[in-house]
Amino acid sequence: MQHRFSTHIQEKFPFLFQQKVILAISGGVDSVVLAHLLTQNNVEVALAHCNFRLRGKESKADEEFVEKLADELNFPVYVQHFDTQKFAEERSLSIQMAARDLRYAWFDELCNQLGYSYILTAHHANDSWETFLINFTRGTGLSGLTGIPENHDRTYRPLLPFSREEIVSYAQDNNIEWREDSSNQSNKYLRNKIRNEIYPLLQEENSNLMNSFLRTQEHLQQSEALLEDYITILFSKIVTETQFGYHLSITELKKTPNTKAVIYQLLKDFGFTEWEDVYQLIEAQSGKRVYSKTHQLVKDRDILILQEISESSSKTLEINYLKDIDFNLGKLKQSKVSQMKEFDKNVAYFPLELLKFPLQLRKWKSGDYFYPFGMKGKKKISDYLINEKIPVTEKENIWVLCNENDIIWIVNHRTSEKYKIKPPQAILKFTLTT
Repeated sequence: MQHRFSTHIQEKFPFLFQQKVILAISGGVDSVVLAHLLTQNNVEVALAHCNFRLRGKESKADEEFVEKLADELNFPVYVQHFDTQKFAEERSLSIQMAARDLRYAWFDELCNQLGYSYILTAHHANDSWETFLINFTRGTGLSGLTGIPENHDRTYRPLLPFSREEIVSYAQDNNIEWREDSSNQSNKYLRNKIRNEIYPLLQEENSNLMNSFLRTQEHLQQSEALLEDYITILFSKIVTETQFGYHLSITELKKTPNTKAVIYQLLKDFGFTEWEDVYQLIEAQSGKRVYSKTHQLVKDRDILILQEISESSSKTLEINYLKDIDFNLGKLKQSKVSQMKEFDKNVAYFPLELLKFPLQLRKWKSGDYFYPFGMKGKKKISDYLINEKIPVTEKENIWVLCNENDIIWIVNHRTSEKYKIKPPQAILKFTLTT
């Protein structure tokens, strides 16, 4: 294994020999063996150990073991204590997810503060296989079946080609001591159940199970890479970037074989889960939309519009007298003037005596109405936008300026007839600059 490991990191991770790296170490066999392999290959390593305070004396013993190992290998060591239970409760996370968030945030902090370039973890082939099965049982796309990635950002996993059996065998052959985590024997978590019950059962059927998985994983990764290349080619034909988001051409989508699969690949990173609703937008009426936690997808004639959901869309901004304000359309400025000289859609004039500060600036909403300048009577803003042929892309970003309960300006479009200037009234000028 030592020779294979040396060849592997020389071919795949040659940069490790020129940089300072952090090894995330629990004291278990995987990370301990990786520490020994790295020192034999003259990689400059510091050990980083997390004490999550979840197993009482066992957690303390793990910490002491890691500190002793660092002394034996002549590695710097960093130890951090976490109140994992409290962190999980405050954020409504599982213990496993809380521990993951805590340790990776700390690893990044160590890198940034102390000048380390990379983080190494001891994930191996069995971990990747377990991830494959978990994703498979929950339902996933192709990327979810490719196992644990070799790297993500500055985190690298040099043990992925090696099975747990190989790692344990190497430790035993070289008289390497390690710590056993008693919680790994509990089948409370799905991953442990897969490891303790399902893996032995499948290995009885195929003693070469892990090698078979690694070959399958390689094929899946190659297929994923091919698919990504194909989507990159299609992207320029289907997708256009605008100031309001991304436009997906329905005409081009319909020309493309396997339309649903293409839509999924284009949108899979934006948090959508109701995929049948997404696919049905192709034939839906204009205005129909589907939401994820971060984005919305809107049907508008022959395009699908992908937009990020802005936090400010539900906020009302207060505007004080002669105070400028920045928002996502630009800067709204005020000035007191004696007459109206400049006329443009980004300029509005109001009788100062009718304004009661602070005014309010917000996105328009269903049911809003105003009295369009130059017209008699009131009109729903939704109808006004339709009559003005405002595309859906712009409708999503229409703001209104309000004086108490009156909408006095659809910003960048039209003011209210109720607030028409009647000389010699004092005039307040609003100007939107971008």
